[in-house]
Amino acid sequence: MRITVNRDRCIGSGQCVMTAPGVFTQDDEALVALLPGQEDGAGDPRVREVPLACPVQAIVITED
Repeated sequence: MRITVNRDRCIGSGQCVMTAPGVFTQDDEALVALLPGQEDGAGDPRVREVPLACPVQAIVITED
């Protein structure tokens, strides 16, 4: 699995962090960021729900 984040599209709603806090965080500007080492979303079963939770579809998950 690979997570792609479009920070230009992000509006800082925080839905990604609320859905998968073990994978996502928000920076000082409230924009989405991946936690270090979480580029593949391993360890959080809810990570697949994040693209649906994001109101602007700033996060895409693809299977390798």
